[in-house]
Amino acid sequence: MKVTVIIPNYNGKKFLKPCLDSLEQQTIKNFEVIVVDNGSIDDSVTYIKNYFPLVQVIPLDQNYGFSRAVNEGIKASITPYVILLNNDTVVHQHFVKEMVEAIEKSPKIFSVSSKMLQMHNSDLIDNAGGFYTLIGWDANRGVGRRAADFQKPYNVFSACGGAAIYRRETFQQIGYFDETFFAYLEDVDIGYRAKIHGYKNRFTPKAMVYHVGSGTSGSNHNAFKVRLSARNSIWVNYKNMPILQLAVNFFPLLMGCGVKLLFFTKMGFGKDYREGLKEGFTTLKQCDKTPFKLKHLLNYLKIEIELIMNTAIYMADRAKRGF
Repeated sequence: MKVTVIIPNYNGKKFLKPCLDSLEQQTIKNFEVIVVDNGSIDDSVTYIKNYFPLVQVIPLDQNYGFSRAVNEGIKASITPYVILLNNDTVVHQHFVKEMVEAIEKSPKIFSVSSKMLQMHNSDLIDNAGGFYTLIGWDANRGVGRRAADFQKPYNVFSACGGAAIYRRETFQQIGYFDETFFAYLEDVDIGYRAKIHGYKNRFTPKAMVYHVGSGTSGSNHNAFKVRLSARNSIWVNYKNMPILQLAVNFFPLLMGCGVKLLFFTKMGFGKDYREGLKEGFTTLKQCDKTPFKLKHLLNYLKIEIELIMNTAIYMADRAKRGF
């Protein structure tokens, strides 16, 4: 057995049947499924035990967030690879097979992001890998674009934790998902750490997933998500950039915060964004900062170049679409 599928769940009973049914219909059967339940009160645990008895359930006593949930699943698994999968997804019948084949192409691959399609318009991309920039913005590659245009694999900054495969032994080297994040940007953080250690994150177009989107949080923008994302954006950079790199990137990062503040103020979430930034700066001591090692210097330089290139590509794309 090579892989374990780990599904974090919080009051997602309405999503579980189509998700788990699609896993039962996979062309390969030699994998385990673990659902980690974050203290749901909608009878999710009972439902799984009654209708999907082969699925292992790890019930937590309260909602500890995405990071804690997936960590519990990863630590309970014994397979070489783990697939993290959102509960509001339906996977293509070859999904597990293609994910395993993609990560086995090289021992230097830490994670592989799948081709996530919009559930209600599968001709369009929901996510084709994580995209991180010098101004501290993360973005979903390909969102809203034609799925037919994404037919080749490529490197990504980080895999989207909503439907990705990870090399389990690498967690012991770089650490697990940061549980202080609770949710949002934790996949960027761990992808960043993997790159510092010289690993690659990839995208495969062959593993397809249909995704509802915001199934747990309820909407694309809400006060909770805006505040946590703002806080975590501060933590991602502080944790993973050495002091010199933070100094070099200070003004681009400051500009990124300023533009987002204007955007969220216009959306009615300005206060939430400011509170998130404040919490991020005042709680930096909670961060488990990645130690700088001289042997990783070339990796830091490669990451800096990638951040610059990603920023240029992102800005050109936004200009093309119309800001």
